[in-house]
Amino acid sequence: MNTKKEYPVQKTEAEWKEQLGEERYRVLRKKGTERAHTGKYNLHFEDGTYRCGACNSQLFESDSKFESSCGWPSFSDAIDGAIEYVEDKSFGMTRTEILCANCGSHLGHVFNDGPTPSGERFCVNSASVDFDNE
Repeated sequence: MNTKKEYPVQKTEAEWKEQLGEERYRVLRKKGTERAHTGKYNLHFEDGTYRCGACNSQLFESDSKFESSCGWPSFSDAIDGAIEYVEDKSFGMTRTEILCANCGSHLGHVFNDGPTPSGERFCVNSASVDFDNE
């Protein structure tokens, strides 16, 4: 029985690996995490839109980005309908994983400790996103 969710963007794992390269494939498709304070968008605060690094779908607007000092890009809110929320019980804890709703790629996790009005902190791997300032 196939229990995998069908996303609008479908590719084989070989196609994803070829498109993304080793590190982005590890993060986006294998649910990896980049080391804290190493991602290119951690301290990036230009105006624009953050897009999925796998399928280019719009995920976050720059006006929701804030400095959280956690070591990864943090956002207070996502674009409506752009994110899928999945319970993650890995590493002996329960968290909420965030995936691109268009292709199912791993972005990071969302926590309820944000200092913004939403109270949420979307903690995202820089390797999971691209930035568009147009």
